[in-house]
Amino acid sequence: MARAPDVHICEVAPRDGLQNLDIFVPTEAKCALIDTIAAAGVREIDAGSFVPPKVVPQFADVDAVMAHALTHKSATIGALVPNPKGAERAIAAGVNAVYFVISASETHNRANVRRSVDEQVEGFRAVRAAIDARPVGQRPQLMGAISTSFGCSLEGEVSEAAVCRVARAFAEARADEIGLADTVGYATPKSIRQIVAAVQREVGSQMTLRLHLHDTLGAGLANAVAGLEAGIRRFDAAVSGLGGCPFAPGARGNIVTEDLVFMLERMGLSTGIDLDRLMQTREILARHIPAKHLTGHLHEAGVPKVLRSAA
Repeated sequence: MARAPDVHICEVAPRDGLQNLDIFVPTEAKCALIDTIAAAGVREIDAGSFVPPKVVPQFADVDAVMAHALTHKSATIGALVPNPKGAERAIAAGVNAVYFVISASETHNRANVRRSVDEQVEGFRAVRAAIDARPVGQRPQLMGAISTSFGCSLEGEVSEAAVCRVARAFAEARADEIGLADTVGYATPKSIRQIVAAVQREVGSQMTLRLHLHDTLGAGLANAVAGLEAGIRRFDAAVSGLGGCPFAPGARGNIVTEDLVFMLERMGLSTGIDLDRLMQTREILARHIPAKHLTGHLHEAGVPKVLRSAA
């Protein structure tokens, strides 16, 4: 059996990466993207979101995309859901993981899902109950994702207490994992360390935490290092740095998966990801998405020989 990697990366380009685009990416291209990501050895893929097409038209084909993604048995296939109805669809589709989002910012939560934070917490509890009612072996993992954990473009500063309040609600409702999202890219290494430590104190060291980082202000990889130093070993990232939130003005792309993998491997932390294969995702994306949306230092410089010689 292959050794588990030191750092677990969830590829979010098929969902977060595409949701904010004003062009519809064809279903076959989404499936090809997922195929290439899986072939590169990525162990978790956020493959789409079960939301009404009128809200996010990009996911009008989510059922077909998810069915295809689930043919890849080597990866955990997850879906983001905004409410119990979306979770019901995701569970029926057979996903391996459900990502339920609540914002630490009341203003952003209402803009994003049209509910208060308290109402969204009740929704999460309903999803937990629905999963628990299923037969053992047919229960997807349930992650609670806290949006705007490090600041909000609608509300400004988000207090540590507000983040911990949602984290505590997730823990009390028995989330399998909690994600801290820098939705608009306002985090700094200092705030990463502070919020991670505060949440760890709130929910206990037994709860698995992950970071979802955006690179709006160029601090994404520095924030990832701060997360590593704080004990985080699970990160979301997107190939070519795709990403953005329709309900978070100013949000830019996620940290670039290719750059993150390179950095981690050079630090001596294994990811289990074949970087050369992962780089092939750019060819798929470039056929359908304007170049202005595609970023990444490795795509500009190429994979350095220092990594190839160490492989």
